[in-house]
Amino acid sequence: MAGQTSIEIPGIWARSQWVRLRTLIWLRWIAIVGQIVAITVAQQWFGLQMPVGLCFLAVGVAIIANLLAIFIFPENKRLSETEAMRMLLFDLAQLSFLLFLTGGLHNPFSLLVLTPVTISATALRPKSTLVLGVSAIAFVTILAVFHLPLLNTAGQVQQLPAIFLFGFWAAILIGVSFLALYAGRVTSEINSMSEALLATQMALAREQKLTDLGGVVAAAAHELGTPLATIKLVSSELMEELEDMPELRDDAALIREQADRCRDILRSMGRAGKDDLHMRIAPLANVVSEAAEPHQDRGKIIHFEIFPEEGSDPREPSIERRPEIIHGLRNLIQNAVDFAHRNVWIEAQWSDTQIGVRIMDDGAGYSPQVLGRIGDPFVRRRNNDADQRDRPGYEGMGLGLFIAKTLLERSGAELSFANGFDPFQENTERPERCGAVVEVVWPRDAISPDGDRAKAALGENQRFEA
Repeated sequence: MAGQTSIEIPGIWARSQWVRLRTLIWLRWIAIVGQIVAITVAQQWFGLQMPVGLCFLAVGVAIIANLLAIFIFPENKRLSETEAMRMLLFDLAQLSFLLFLTGGLHNPFSLLVLTPVTISATALRPKSTLVLGVSAIAFVTILAVFHLPLLNTAGQVQQLPAIFLFGFWAAILIGVSFLALYAGRVTSEINSMSEALLATQMALAREQKLTDLGGVVAAAAHELGTPLATIKLVSSELMEELEDMPELRDDAALIREQADRCRDILRSMGRAGKDDLHMRIAPLANVVSEAAEPHQDRGKIIHFEIFPEEGSDPREPSIERRPEIIHGLRNLIQNAVDFAHRNVWIEAQWSDTQIGVRIMDDGAGYSPQVLGRIGDPFVRRRNNDADQRDRPGYEGMGLGLFIAKTLLERSGAELSFANGFDPFQENTERPERCGAVVEVVWPRDAISPDGDRAKAALGENQRFEA
């Protein structure tokens, strides 16, 4: 993109590689302790008859697996997607075998088969969660039919009525599906927002660094101005004294020429920004023009309109040149330039209480299905053939608009998004500015300094010593 660099952030599902082995080991220890307590209480307290040897064998397998994981892998081991899925699948199989020995779905602890699926939904990709969910449904269905009966001290089978057994089976199946979808959806939104906020902070930090760099360059230009002027003066005097020595005179002329070149280079670099109050506060039109500057040579015509609201003070206000304001407006203008056919209009207006910027284009406008979600991160929509022709390779995640919205709201602005046409109008009836419309409105006192501060913008004159 013209005038901007890309921001690299972790992928949405990169967190699937962040699951610590020790976390799952501790969760398994908790499950093991619970299983041992449940078996002991069921046998000693309630007198239930069950194959205790096989039950403790199932628990022992889980203990051995935990010990092997502790001794083989380092404490800081992070599991890959496949490793985490296999570990959760092992826990699901071990629990299912234990339930098979203790009454199947007639055992109320069968509800715990939801645990591995829920963990997968919050930490792994949908594909892994689907595998665990299907496995859980298969195990539960098998346990509903095949299991060892749970007997009391009198030898009577402890079991649910058929209708309750079917209801319990259906509830577990619905629970697996619902919890997987619910937990996965919520976790995905949390991760997306976290990554989008990270991208916003990176964009703001980059803009701040550029501003600071401009101040350093301006300071360097100011400090080097005096020695360069001295070099030029001395070289001019040498040229006069070396009139009868052409070779040395040419050397002196070259020194003066290079001093002038250094002065011009520093002057052009210094225009990017100066670390003084004059560059921290600038007229509204200048700030808007600076935000649009990287996109003015991209084949679209950008029209600027600066005017006061009716009955307001006609004097153009000065506003603060905050990095978040410039970067936020720049992203909005970039979006308009990307989707415009030929023209983009930027209107800046003010009243006694508000300052607003409206950005419009003559493109197709926002898609109806995403208009209500503009400003959310990672909003995707399928590109049609026209989109591919206008913007080849564009995927449209909505991250740029999210960054712009977040930065501008941080400066005190309110944003509104709309289309510049009635959806029921024919194409021939639509106005010239028929594309997307973004309006940014600040309270005037949020970004415009008061009178005393504006008057003191340049600060005290500093003495210059040659």
